[in-house]
Amino acid sequence: MELRAAAEVAAACDDDTLVVWAAQGMRGGVRAWALGEAVAVASPDLNRRDRLTVRGGAGEVAAVLRLALPELGPSYRLLGERALVAELSERLPWVGQMWSFEWMDAGPVAAARAAAGPAGWLRDADAEVGALLAEASPSSWAVPGLAGVRRWAGLRADGGALVAAAADAWSCPEVGFVAGVATAAAHRGRGYGRQVCGFVFAALAAEHGRVALMVDSDNRAAIGLYEGLGLRGRTVAAATLGG
Repeated sequence: MELRAAAEVAAACDDDTLVVWAAQGMRGGVRAWALGEAVAVASPDLNRRDRLTVRGGAGEVAAVLRLALPELGPSYRLLGERALVAELSERLPWVGQMWSFEWMDAGPVAAARAAAGPAGWLRDADAEVGALLAEASPSSWAVPGLAGVRRWAGLRADGGALVAAAADAWSCPEVGFVAGVATAAAHRGRGYGRQVCGFVFAALAAEHGRVALMVDSDNRAAIGLYEGLGLRGRTVAAATLGG
């Protein structure tokens, strides 16, 4: 069955934050399907990829994929719980290379624990943010001017230099999404990243009801920071689709 509204997706996935985020409020181009306990949401150009986010038992999800994939182009990548994506890769020959990472999220009560401070939304600072990312996080998926990147928050040192930043990017009505977190190397260990993230988490949770992000599984320092600000994680994976 094809789902037509964001509320239908939320009901079908038991309000799973990852799947709700993938639905993006069912903006133009997003499609979703459900079969039994399985849900699949196809989201073009979401966090720099065309993503097919799935949830449910592997058997039912495989059946949904067989229905959905003929409707989609070859550019989509599978996204879901790592154990599910791994089982699908064993069942389906056209599920290819897999990458694991962490999905972390929190509701408004947890995110409200994030400490307020001197961080705030930036204005006319794209060049500064770009320079900070080039130095501190050159592999950042969010960069100024990219489609889906709505705004940047930051914190400045006493001399006025931008020393930490984070983006409100690929958010949807129900979930605020954070990306592009970076702290200048010379200013790490002073709590600047925590202050920027605390501000963004609290602001987006207040606006959207929930906040979420993705982080590399081996980035233990960042995971610890986000956990300290109230987010909780689970291991997810992406995989190529073909054949």
